[in-house]
Amino acid sequence: MVERAEVVVAGAGPAGLAAARILQGAGLHVLVCEAGDDIGGRVRTDVIDGFRLDRGFQVLLPAYPAVRELSGLADLRLQYFTRGVIADGQALAPPWRHRRAVRDLLACTAGRPRDVAALLTMSARDVLAPARRLEAGADSSIAEDLARRGVGDRTVDEVLRPFLAGVFLDRPLRTSARAFHLVWRSFLRGGAALPASGMGALPHLLARDLVPGTVRCGVRVTGITGEGVTTDRGEVLARAVVVAAADGLLGVPAPEWHAVTTYYYRTSGHPPSRQPTLRTDSGDLLVNTAVISAVAPGYAPPGQTLVAASVPERCDTGNELEPHVRTTLARMYDTTTTDWERVETYAIARALPVMPAGHPLRQPVRLAPGRYVCGDHRDTSSIQGALVSGRRAATAVLADLRSRP
Repeated sequence: MVERAEVVVAGAGPAGLAAARILQGAGLHVLVCEAGDDIGGRVRTDVIDGFRLDRGFQVLLPAYPAVRELSGLADLRLQYFTRGVIADGQALAPPWRHRRAVRDLLACTAGRPRDVAALLTMSARDVLAPARRLEAGADSSIAEDLARRGVGDRTVDEVLRPFLAGVFLDRPLRTSARAFHLVWRSFLRGGAALPASGMGALPHLLARDLVPGTVRCGVRVTGITGEGVTTDRGEVLARAVVVAAADGLLGVPAPEWHAVTTYYYRTSGHPPSRQPTLRTDSGDLLVNTAVISAVAPGYAPPGQTLVAASVPERCDTGNELEPHVRTTLARMYDTTTTDWERVETYAIARALPVMPAGHPLRQPVRLAPGRYVCGDHRDTSSIQGALVSGRRAATAVLADLRSRP
């Protein structure tokens, strides 16, 4: 079967859907081919036994500029985490959130006032400075950047590493410091949240305004031709092709990936915590956890509790780590976990593209006339990066098509 479209988008993750929205809004006939059984790419939510389970550790930062610009954002009914984290049992929050925040930070870094001053100075700069200033200048790893700013090793290991390892899935903190400061800025400005019905609601919001039939799930693009694409269902003739999947279709090298394993538990009796707060642990596993149903009650059936725990840089396909995670959670919540029932485990080998020091914050999206690529591997490894890359790819397509008959 041969079909025709002006633009074919391969991949219905946030980047591909963002591109499709702009292209279709400009009046083009767009076809989105998605190999999976639903849209979202890596941003998916499953429903199992009435529980909503995001695929891996995922949160949305409402202060991301590209997220703030989304039409219909209020329809996600965002449910917010507490501003700050509980690190090794100690509550930490941005110092301007409440009077106890500075006191808590001083208690957690007892005897290290220089570390406190360095953290406060860095945070104030990231919140107040223009984003372009954070993007400019020489780059280094997060670990090197924190040391240069005067944050001591102990504070990094006990406070920052457990949290940042969960965000970037990077225990050694080799991630680009420029990318870190942009994400840190959004955390401080707007905190973290979950859509009421799961992270999968975000791609469905992006797809909501597309013409019915634009997205075809279960259709895999198998090759790029001079006249369009081939799929496992036939051929599509198109003037432009946008690849929104990191699979090397256009000869772009696939990125390296960070892994994560997320365990979901239902608990019996009272919830281990009623606080909608992310907890981190500086032990060997660097577990981060939250009572998800305390953040977003819709993630669990009425009267039940859902707990999520993630271990960065581990892909526990055989569940060998699960007993150790359960033991760690018992210590973190100061309760027994022997009666917790595991609902599901997600061992995700390709969770987040690696962004080492020197990683370009903008990589080309136009590879040749009529050939484009987008995804968070072209910008920052984040939802912000995915949305921005999709917008950049769509802009390049429109510029090229308007310049050619």
